[in-house]
This record gives sequence, structure tokens and C-alpha cells, in this order.
Amino acid sequence: MKKGWFNVLSVLATGSVLLAGQLRAQYLYVANFGSDNVSGYSIDQTTGFLTPVPLSPFAAGKGPRSIAVDPHTEFAYVANSGSDNVSAYSIDRNVGALNSVSDSPFAAGNAPYSVVVAAHYVYVANLFGNTVSAYSITFRGILDPVPGSPFVARSSPISMAADPSDHFIYLANRGSNNVSGYRIDRSTGALDPVPGSPFVAGFDPISVAVDPSAKFAYVTNKSSDNVSAYRINLSTGDLTPVPGSPFAAGNSPRSVAVTVQFVYVANFGSNDVSAYRIGSRGALTPIPGSPFETGRLPRSVAVDPFSKFVYVANRGDDNISAYKISSTGALTPVPGSPFATGREPVSLAITKHGRLR
Repeated sequence: MKKGWFNVLSVLATGSVLLAGQLRAQYLYVANFGSDNVSGYSIDQTTGFLTPVPLSPFAAGKGPRSIAVDPHTEFAYVANSGSDNVSAYSIDRNVGALNSVSDSPFAAGNAPYSVVVAAHYVYVANLFGNTVSAYSITFRGILDPVPGSPFVARSSPISMAADPSDHFIYLANRGSNNVSGYRIDRSTGALDPVPGSPFVAGFDPISVAVDPSAKFAYVTNKSSDNVSAYRINLSTGDLTPVPGSPFAAGNSPRSVAVTVQFVYVANFGSNDVSAYRIGSRGALTPIPGSPFETGRLPRSVAVDPFSKFVYVANRGDDNISAYKISSTGALTPVPGSPFATGREPVSLAITKHGRLR
């Protein structure tokens, strides 16, 4: 019997969409601000355990602040705030190692702090330049500036997120206490402001995330210790505050991650993670047991695409805390956690789709 037919029969027999005995590889990457590099890990999808990938860590620019991976696990991009550029890497999908892309790094604006991949474009928020640099992903991950880039932003854009359909980009503007929305021109990559933008946030908004259904956006407000919640108009990208917003968080919330059911917020000042259940209208209800203890100075939080695990980068301890998500949204530490990183880890990114092992 041919191997291909054997695999088909194995799938029919098990009811699995994957080949018998195989799993999709999943990788986590962390930008280490203090050591100017990126650490890479393979995620055990049963336990959540992290294993360093071969040759990790990988050199970045000066002061890497943010990392993003493309949806197809082909490329990774890092915003280097100290060298005003973007490092680009191809991902070895067999083992998760990073290889520098030709001509990398690519020039950005003044103090690039956040990077996101949407469709076949890369966007970078430049904190001190009050702009967004936009690039097309071309041959082998090389970045070409989009016509009209950089685009004017509000005061001190510090965090950026794309909706899952890649139609809109949202920026948390730390200096003007609001959130900007932009529609992505899918043919050119240009950004057009959403009607009604910017939208009022709390004091010192520092992180933004969109839920996987693209219904809601959440923003952590560092200096008002809360989370602003918005309903997204799927047609226009307009944001409407959710009833009851903002919702209380811990001390100095810095990062937010969202699943279909839950929201997780890393509280930099109280060394913990607040966990919430998302209501039908986007309101947040604290999960019993929340907040959950982390390491010192948790700076970034991320959830794997299957909503099984939560990872937190602890800037003060140079490590990552890992947790398993229960059916209620509560967090239980993964055996072996925390996992060592480089110095001052500040940003996490997890691949969405991996090749079969």
C-alpha cells in the first residue's frame, strides 16, 4: 500500500485532521530588551513546557521592544527601539530556528515600539516619531515601504493590534490617552483613519488586543489601573465603549491577551496576571482565584492559538512564567515553569500555524 493511502486511512480511522502520530509544531519567541536578542522555544502542546530551539538566542538590533510572526509561520519581525529599525527573520518550520532575511534590518521611524503583521504587510508604531511605518512583505521576507509610509499617528503610539480579518489596525496612543483605528487598504497596505477615530481610553493606554472573533477590543491603561473595553463595528471599524467599561485591573497593567472566552492582563506593578471572562456584550468579569502570581515585573502576556496555555515575560526575573488554562479560565503553573530567557524580556509572540512534525 502506498504511504499516502496509509495516511488517508489513518485519518479516517482516528477522525483526526492530522496524520497519525503527528502534531503541529508550535513556537514561542521573546524579544529580550536588555540583551539585544530573541529567544526561541518549542511548545509542548500537551504540557505547555518550553524547550529552547536550536541556536537560540538570535541576534537582534539595539533595544528590541516588540516581536511579531506572520500567520503562516514563515517570518518573524522585531522592532528595535534603540536602533530605529526592524530585524527580519525567516523561520525554520522544522525546528523553529531564526535566520536573518537578506538586507535586514530595515529602517523604521523614531523609537519603533510595536510591530504587527496583517495580511502581507508589516506595520510598526514609532513612539517618538508619532508615525506608523508600513511595509509590504516581498520575496523571502524582505520589507519594501508602502507608498505614503510613514503614516501620521497620534501622540506616542506605543502598542498596535490587527483584527483577525486583517481589515483594521488599532493603536494605543500613550501620549493622548486614546485609541486610533485605521482601515487597511488590502491592495496597497495604506492606512486610512476609521470614522470617529481616535476613541477615548483611560490614562496612559499602553497595550491593545482584539478578540479572535473581532467583536471586541481591549486596552490596558497603565496609570489608571484598568482595562477599557470596546465593541467593534465589523463594517466600519468604529469602537463603542462596552457597558461598565473600564474594568479594574492590578497595579500598572502593561499587556493584554485575549481568547474567545477570556482576557488576561499582566500587571507590572503587582507581579500578577488578572483573568476575566468575556460576557456576551464584551463586559469583563473577574475569574475566581484572579489575580494569579507571576515573576517580577511582568511585561508581556500571550496566549497560544488553541487557548490552552498562557505565557508571561517577567522583565525583572529574566524568565517566562507558563500556565495551563482551565475550563473556567483559571491558571495553573506548567511543571518546570518559569523558563529562562535573555535579559529583560519584554515581548512575546507565538506562531499560529506550524508544519507537521
